[in-house]
Amino acid sequence: MAGEVVATESPRESKQVDQSLLTVLIAFLANVLIAIAKSVAAVITSSASMVAEAAHSWADAGNEIFLLIADRRSERGRDSEHPMGFGREAYVWSMFAAFGLFTAGAVVSIWHGVQQLIEPEEASNFLVAYVVLGIAFVLEGVSFTQATLQARRMAAQLDRSVKDYILNTSNPTLRAVFAEDAAALIGITIASIGIALHQVTGSATPDAIGSILVGLLLAVVAVFLIDRNRRFLVGEEVRPEVRQDVLRKLLDRPDIDRITYLHLEFVGPGRLYLVASVDMAGNDVEHSLAVRLRQVERELEEHENIEEAVLTLATPDERSLLP
Repeated sequence: MAGEVVATESPRESKQVDQSLLTVLIAFLANVLIAIAKSVAAVITSSASMVAEAAHSWADAGNEIFLLIADRRSERGRDSEHPMGFGREAYVWSMFAAFGLFTAGAVVSIWHGVQQLIEPEEASNFLVAYVVLGIAFVLEGVSFTQATLQARRMAAQLDRSVKDYILNTSNPTLRAVFAEDAAALIGITIASIGIALHQVTGSATPDAIGSILVGLLLAVVAVFLIDRNRRFLVGEEVRPEVRQDVLRKLLDRPDIDRITYLHLEFVGPGRLYLVASVDMAGNDVEHSLAVRLRQVERELEEHENIEEAVLTLATPDERSLLP
């Protein structure tokens, strides 16, 4: 039964963990190669949009390091000083990554674009920019495809859409890679249009505007990621339909007659803190009842998704929860 409780939200099987690690590694390698190529192209072309894209890719590459740290540190088991484990470390380090995307990506891109509007600089060697952006689009597409495939598999297990899963998943690593890669593909498109208009019109203004738009795009993505991590850090409860499913499965246990209170809160990616007030079946004496309560708690905690389960006795006057 313990396995069934959390399979409805975010399974943390080793296979899924390995998939997240693979997703981040692919994104990291792609972004490092892209960042180097874009930086060289920015120097050769003097394009504002290319500078913005280089800043974007370096920010993404740095962020993947934070995400790798998030994955590793959040996997540690709980100890006496950390009774809820280290799961929330994932949101802390993912928050750092989101701030990095905002400062190193958005701020630099917007600032450079504004600077180019004030003091335009003529660009050249446009073919170099197009080739680099084309290669970058392919590499970012590979990374985005990996993130999409993982999201699709996990969303299918929960009978949810990919969009819904990405917006609400407790896995900040997958959400960050998916959002950053999507932003990268859109940013490359914006930069290509800005550079093309610069070449056609001979004016640096479209190029500078392209840089600003890339920066604004990164700012929107960064704010979204920061907000999602903030919500999980302060305490994100599971979705209502998941709560109802867990309630139903708990009531299916032969040793539980009714439940009057149920709280499920994420304390890490796929890790839940479960609190419930229950009316146990039978009429055991106090000592035996306490032993049975502890036994149910231990059974629930045997599943890796349940970080801690706390059960208390319901009073006769409390209203029963219905599944």
